Amino acid sequence: MAREQGRKLIAQNKKARHDYAIEDVYEAGLVLQGTEVKSLRQGRASLVDGFVDIDRGEAWLHGVHIPEYSQGTWTNHAARRKRKLLLNRAEIEKIERRVSEKGLTVVPLSLYFLNGRAKIEIGLAKGKKTWDKRQTIATRTAQREVEQAIGRRLKGMKD
Repeated sequence: MAREQGRKLIAQNKKARHDYAIEDVYEAGLVLQGTEVKSLRQGRASLVDGFVDIDRGEAWLHGVHIPEYSQGTWTNHAARRKRKLLLNRAEIEKIERRVSEKGLTVVPLSLYFLNGRAKIEIGLAKGKKTWDKRQTIATRTAQREVEQAIGRRLKGMKD
């Protein structure tokens, strides 16, 4: 069987981009068990409650739900176990330094296969206040209205 090429999205954490201001993004590999990979290939995962913790120079992914493989046997994995992230030592040290200094947190943004290997996109994030969220929504709707008005003008329609 030929190796997969390209990027295949499995799960995305849209709530993270709403609740946090993402400052920096990193791509990391995942250490998975066989049944976890099979479950991911079926497109089943949830990143909603996930976060990254750095412990003794290693990055760990907590709270990500990868359901048990339906055709698995007694070798099935635990759905919410902690999983090791594969990052360079320099990246881990940089993330750890910024989290301790600025009070940032690390959240998973998306989970995907890249050329047949499971990857996760994590982001250094700072929590948004309620007014920040409202301001983001207001600018997004204003931008959408401007684009719609320009589209109507180009079509020759009246406002």
